[in-house]
Amino acid sequence: MASTPDILSIVTRPTAAVDRLLDWITPQHPIAFVRDGEGLVGIGELLRLEFRGADRFTAAAAAWSELARTAIVHDSVKRPGTGLVALGSFAFADSSDSVSVLIVPRIVVGSRDGIQWVTTITTGETSGLPGASDGLPAGPHEPAGDLVHVDFVPGEMSTKNFTKTVKAALREISRGSAAKIVIARDQSAELPADADLRLPITSLANRYPDTFTFAVDGLIGSSPETLVRVQNGAVSARVLAGSAARGDDRISDGRAAGTLMSSPKDQKEHALALASVMDALAPLSSELHAASEPFALQLPNLWHLATDIEGQLSQRSSGLDLIGILHPTAAVAGTPTPDAIRLIDELEGFDRGRYAGPVGWVDANGNGEWAVALRCAQVSGARITAYAGAGIVAGSDAKKELAETELKFRPIVEAFG
Repeated sequence: MASTPDILSIVTRPTAAVDRLLDWITPQHPIAFVRDGEGLVGIGELLRLEFRGADRFTAAAAAWSELARTAIVHDSVKRPGTGLVALGSFAFADSSDSVSVLIVPRIVVGSRDGIQWVTTITTGETSGLPGASDGLPAGPHEPAGDLVHVDFVPGEMSTKNFTKTVKAALREISRGSAAKIVIARDQSAELPADADLRLPITSLANRYPDTFTFAVDGLIGSSPETLVRVQNGAVSARVLAGSAARGDDRISDGRAAGTLMSSPKDQKEHALALASVMDALAPLSSELHAASEPFALQLPNLWHLATDIEGQLSQRSSGLDLIGILHPTAAVAGTPTPDAIRLIDELEGFDRGRYAGPVGWVDANGNGEWAVALRCAQVSGARITAYAGAGIVAGSDAKKELAETELKFRPIVEAFG
């Protein structure tokens, strides 16, 4: 873990200078977590905390707690996401070579419920509130140039190997090794050196406004799945598992949703994912509620079975505490989770990096929003790698699961295409 400064000084003030949040993201090192025009955008990197291994979540929670304890905060807005805040992204696997990070930006621009604010964060003590300036740099600036265009090709997991791996997973399921195993694959491409990443991020946010569009340390995507949200002791989550392609017209689209809702295979997959989240949250909650049946969530290219969970925490837990307890869920790993993780490691044969790991933000009071990093790609220098997966249960068909991953790649492929 990187060393931390003795003191951070934070000032949050309301502002009227923010119209569209994503206008403030930077072209090569964007930091953002937004949904339907609201959320947080970071400008510049003041502090970077890095974590690895099985204790990455507990180490992050401890480091963040200490940083928050010593911070000097002047916050006249006093809402979740104001004051000291960090945006983070965590590796999927304990053994991953990818580092997990918490990034404290120099400036945070926020918007929620019609209120906009700007937070400036510096090292060292400061006296009083800042002057008249909002703390915003010159701008905002519209993205320049054409859309980024890259040509994705199969990565470490080819399409042929994916279907073979799905069949191997089905054999393990038939032996009773697991009830569900999520198998992922990757695609990669060369990225132009001068690529303006604001363009694909804005494209994702515009096309998928009801999802969490994120950019943290090169991880870019739009996830429909809320891992957990903590707001002043209230906790909520959205579980997604089971999916189907959208129809070409109103009739076929309605038929696709109906078929998904009545599919025993997809209902079973969803029930396993829901149970894993409910079981993890129950010991920490005084109240916890979920609908008895999932609903069909409509996205531009997919239908998902979805269930919303809401509750009240029985003890003081931060978003960082909860993501360490919840991750990985059955939706991205399988059931039973320890067995599924072992089989993923044996069968997939590549490092998922931060794909399907938690991505989101946390403030000094433990509030935060964390999504599962889906429909995403990792930008590393001149290389971009996209990921997609499918939940394998008894009755899964390898060709259909391959087709499902193609649909899940589509948001990233189109945004960068």
